[in-house]
Amino acid sequence: MALKIMILGANGFIGSALTDAILRNRPWEVYGIDLADNKLGDSPKNERFHFVEGDITINKEWVEYHVKKCDVVVPLVAIANPAQYVTHPLKVFELDFEANIDVVRHCVKYGKRLIFPSTSEIYGMSPDAVLDEETSPLVYGPINKQRWIYAASKQLLDRVIYAYGVRDNLDYTLFRPFNFIGPNLDNVEEPKEGSSRVFTQFLSNVLYKRPIKLVDGGSQKRSFTYIDDAIEALLTILENQDNRASRRIFNIGNPGNCISIRELAERTIRIAQEFPVLREAARATEIVDISAGEYYGKYYQDIQVRVPNIEAAKRDLGWKPTTDMDTAIRRTIDFYVKQEGFGTRAAAMAAGI
Repeated sequence: MALKIMILGANGFIGSALTDAILRNRPWEVYGIDLADNKLGDSPKNERFHFVEGDITINKEWVEYHVKKCDVVVPLVAIANPAQYVTHPLKVFELDFEANIDVVRHCVKYGKRLIFPSTSEIYGMSPDAVLDEETSPLVYGPINKQRWIYAASKQLLDRVIYAYGVRDNLDYTLFRPFNFIGPNLDNVEEPKEGSSRVFTQFLSNVLYKRPIKLVDGGSQKRSFTYIDDAIEALLTILENQDNRASRRIFNIGNPGNCISIRELAERTIRIAQEFPVLREAARATEIVDISAGEYYGKYYQDIQVRVPNIEAAKRDLGWKPTTDMDTAIRRTIDFYVKQEGFGTRAAAMAAGI
């Protein structure tokens, strides 16, 4: 069956990778919307890709019409940057919850399948050493730690979607990404601290020969997942053979790639030196410690360890990640290095021009 897939946020990190994978490996049609198309590569040239440049909070009629038209809806529009949770909490709530709840309700109204991105943040400061989709408690800090508004917004959406599944038989799958990294993650040529997620921030610091700042020493551990592995899981969820993914929650992560943020910084510097265009800058990059309050402000609170249980995905999706940490870092850096004009720009940045 040639499915019609609607991807909101098709130009984002996950959206662009998923769009590309579908067009290359599946016979499905994709209907996408986003504010730009700079990450989509050649996808707009494909006759099975129907893209509109727009804003889901403004182009509401287009969104509802295409929910009605398509078989499966994948809403990937969200602010997913911890610095933004602290500095713009209301924008996070308005986009991540309010804009998305309308899409969820359209899926209920028209009886459409919903593949919704939850988040590993949803577990908060759960005491579980390994985080289970069905049993782990979801533990957040006090209200004055605004960092948790993202996780709380996502948790409420998860609960609403689950409730629609119980009451109205909404066919949904919730997936929880654990620190996906890979090509097109963020703009590494943006020098502003906090403008991107942790790995691309580190790579940006290498480019600009600026110290990598480790919040509270960088002892926090995260499980990093290469985007190609994650997309394989999402394709399997979309296929949903024998309804194995219906009304389910899946952690999508790589427990084998659980490393500290300090180790991530060290590996980024080491692997960047393998690329001639980055070698000098990487060798000159220092690592410094900074407090969470100084880096994020008083509204921040952190999690020390985040490791997913992926047994459900292994058992029911037949999926497991295969890309080790160094390979994930190397492939991601290689993508940015190969961008047109990168070498010239990197030299200028390193020289402070």
